Amino acid sequence: MAFDGTWKIDRNENYDKFMEKMGINMVKRKLAAHDNLKLVISQAGSKFTIKESSAFRTAEIAFELGVTFNYSLADGTELTGTWSLEGDKLVGRFKRVDNGKELNAVREIVGGELVQTYVYEGVEAKRIFKKE
Repeated sequence: MAFDGTWKIDRNENYDKFMEKMGINMVKRKLAAHDNLKLVISQAGSKFTIKESSAFRTAEIAFELGVTFNYSLADGTELTGTWSLEGDKLVGRFKRVDNGKELNAVREIVGGELVQTYVYEGVEAKRIFKKE
């Protein structure tokens, strides 16, 4: 699958505004903008494993397409939801546990880069990764 491999953060678009809308304080937003995030993605059929490593934490997330699971963001925000494959895109539909509001995400390969697009309460942000 095209998502397999090691991906290192290259740049962000509107990420600070997105985090602000999520209720993340300014200090954490400034740190998160420079987290040096690295993703190692592997897929076996409908099962994915994503290893996240950054300046703040290391986590391993395993999920199966279409199966609801729980996930904690780096700031501690708890989510529940699913990932699905829609064409060439991984589409995540999540709800925050604390307030029930939707957080949607799309991962896709664009021009050889991994683009993660997040939408929360009408604010869209992108994190763009280069393959190592």
